[in-house]
Order: sequence, then structure tokens, then C-alpha cells
Amino acid sequence: MFELLVTSEGGLTTAGYALCIIAGCIMFLLGICFAGKSSGKARMPTKQLIFCAVSVALAFVTSYIKIFEMPWGGSVTLCSMLFIVMAANWYGVKTGVLVGLAYGILQFIQEPYVLSLFQVCCDYVLAFAALGIAGFFSRSPRGLVKGYIAAVLARGAFHALGGYLYWMSYMPESFPQTLRSVYPIVYNYSFLLTEALITAAVISVPAVAAALNQVKRTAVS
Repeated sequence: MFELLVTSEGGLTTAGYALCIIAGCIMFLLGICFAGKSSGKARMPTKQLIFCAVSVALAFVTSYIKIFEMPWGGSVTLCSMLFIVMAANWYGVKTGVLVGLAYGILQFIQEPYVLSLFQVCCDYVLAFAALGIAGFFSRSPRGLVKGYIAAVLARGAFHALGGYLYWMSYMPESFPQTLRSVYPIVYNYSFLLTEALITAAVISVPAVAAALNQVKRTAVS
């Protein structure tokens, strides 16, 4: 069964892509129902759904604008994570996790690499859904910046876990054994924190911060 969905190079077959799209649609629809019920409504409000969809779209588009790429996957993009964090900042943790999950599914369809089910969960599902924890800081001063930093740290933790459990087995035998537990952490946080520093600097500019506050007021009004 696994061979029908995944190629020998770790990519997806046509059947694998089809299954991922179907599963992603089902998970997204269930998530919308869950988000609506958790807010005391039958479904997610249309305005909120539109803003979340735009956030995912902007994140997906900017993920293609890469400042530089790492040799074994990962890149510094044009603030792509910010748009997912913004949705969490607007609507809270549950909606933020849903938006991050949708974005993670798109990332998987865009650039899939499969070693195991748990590795896929770490690198695509859990890592991007973790961006939703930014919602915990939505009511605190400079909550967007604080939430963004916390979200990046959470995403990096799942990437590092996947790297330690699976990707390190692909390193050459000459790779120092003493660095195997440290390398996934250093590797993943090197590009994540670089993008985080760039994004935090941008959204801390007074004019940008004012514009983002206006967008938030529009989104939640």
C-alpha cells in the first residue's frame, strides 16, 4: 500500500497526491465545523473564513519567494509564516492551528518528501499547525511579535524532532556521532530564526505595525 502512494525517491505518486488532496479537504472541512462549534456558532463566520483563506493564500505565495535555500530542505522566505501567525493573532489558537494545518497540507502537496507517516506529521502537520500557538499572545502588548517568536520556536521543535528521528539516518557514516542530537536543532533553527529576525524587524517598524493593527481591527470587527 505504501509503495502505491510514495515513489522510491520519497515523493508522491498520482494516487498519493489524490489521497492527500481528499484527506486535506476532509480535514479542513472538519476543522471549519470544529472552529465554528468552539465559538458557539454552527460554523465559522464567512468573514473569518475569507480572512483565513487569504492568509493561507498569501503564506503559500510568499513561500515561493525564497531569500536563500538550505541544502537539505528549508529556506528563508519573504515572511511567509507571518500570515499564518496573523490569523492566530486575530482569531485565537484554535483557528490559528486550523489555518496552520491547511498551510501545512499545501506545503506537503507543493514539496512532498515521505520517509514515514510520523516524519510527515512532524515536518508538515504538527510543525505548521504549531504556528497557531501565536494566538495565546493575541491580547498581550506587542502580541503579534511575541506570538510570532513563540510560533517559530514551536515549529522548529517539530522539525528538529523529525530530523533527529529520521533524517539523521541519511547522513554519511563519517558524520560525527556526537553531533547527531545537536545538528537537527542547529540546522532547522538556522533558517527559521533568520526569517524570524527579518520578519520581527519588519513588523516592528511603526508604520508597518500601525497598518497591521488596522488590518486586525478590520478582521475582528
